[in-house]
Amino acid sequence: MTSTRERQRAAARARLEKEMAERSAKARKRRQTQAIVGAAAVLVLVVAGTVWLATTLGGDDDKDKNAASAPGASECVYNAMPADQRSPQIKDVGVPSNQQSAEGVQTMTIDTNLGPITAKVDRSQVPCTAGAFSLLAEKKFFDNTKCHRLVTEGIKVLQCGDPSATGKGWRDTDGTGGPSFRLPEENLPTDKRPPYPEGVIAMANSGQPGSTGSQFFIVYGDSPLDPAYTVLGTITGGMDIVKDVAKAGDDGAFAQQAGGGHPKKEVVIKTLTMSAPQG
Repeated sequence: MTSTRERQRAAARARLEKEMAERSAKARKRRQTQAIVGAAAVLVLVVAGTVWLATTLGGDDDKDKNAASAPGASECVYNAMPADQRSPQIKDVGVPSNQQSAEGVQTMTIDTNLGPITAKVDRSQVPCTAGAFSLLAEKKFFDNTKCHRLVTEGIKVLQCGDPSATGKGWRDTDGTGGPSFRLPEENLPTDKRPPYPEGVIAMANSGQPGSTGSQFFIVYGDSPLDPAYTVLGTITGGMDIVKDVAKAGDDGAFAQQAGGGHPKKEVVIKTLTMSAPQG
């Protein structure tokens, strides 16, 4: 006969074994769940990484496509001046598009109080400068401004393009104005002698790379300047007007600085226009 105590021990052992079996089953189920969750997390990371990689690579391709110039166009850089660095002589007319056509020839027409001066601008040589000039002309940037500087010794140039050089008389600030952006130089005549022969129209700058703005100079006699100024184009008409201004001389206002002075025979740009590219 089995004693009561032995039956109680057997029952207790059975309950313990059942509890251990249930715990083991729960632990096994928990491990399976964790494994599934872990695998899912890895899958999410893999998928996310794949998507990121595809997006990144695809994005680079898209950026490359967007950054690449269209056929017959050039990618230009126009650097806007910070607002707190702009003097009252700076005229803000926006910034040209970075995509500029590098095809065709434009005619620049400078209608002055002394008659018209025309020039040919080849966009294949100066797409960025031509693009800037086209915007400025469209915004009437040059209208009713005066050519503020004439040099008759050493070099022979008539300089214009300061939007603040207007009205009667002259001011100390004449020659310091320009647009609210600057652009790098292009089409430098490093292989030409002289670099700036009679009939060239070129862009003035401060002497620092990337400082081209709106001011330009018409060369009315061969000039041995350093080849650091963008050659914008070639004068096709009106050179006699410039030479007549040169004969009248200058007032020497800039003699102690850059040379020359204000032209004694005043030249006022009534309008400056750029034709649509042809050819």
